[in-house]
Amino acid sequence: QVQLVESGGGLVQPGGSLRLSCAASGFTFRMYVMNWYRQAPGKERELVASISSGGVTYYVDSVKGRFTISRDNVKNTVYLEMNSLKPDDTAVYYCKAPNIPSWGQGTQVTVSS
Repeated sequence: QVQLVESGGGLVQPGGSLRLSCAASGFTFRMYVMNWYRQAPGKERELVASISSGGVTYYVDSVKGRFTISRDNVKNTVYLEMNSLKPDDTAVYYCKAPNIPSWGQGTQVTVSS
């Protein structure tokens, strides 16, 4: 059974930082691309960052230079380091392997003064 458990969200002031984690189980994690998505209130879910099994990364333009995706194939965990946070980054953040239909519960990130 595939499980994805996101954690690390919270309330942070503009300019602050957070590190999100996603613990995966139930599939051969090291072989899969892993993505971080986010969904803000009233908006569609969007892809934020992606990391291949070999460590190649992709970022949506709005987070380039501020967010860093990484993975630990021993711990079966993918991370999203978020710096210089802006109010527009406020959303529920989810991790997912694009070829596996399961979603986790997400973790709320709120950027506000």
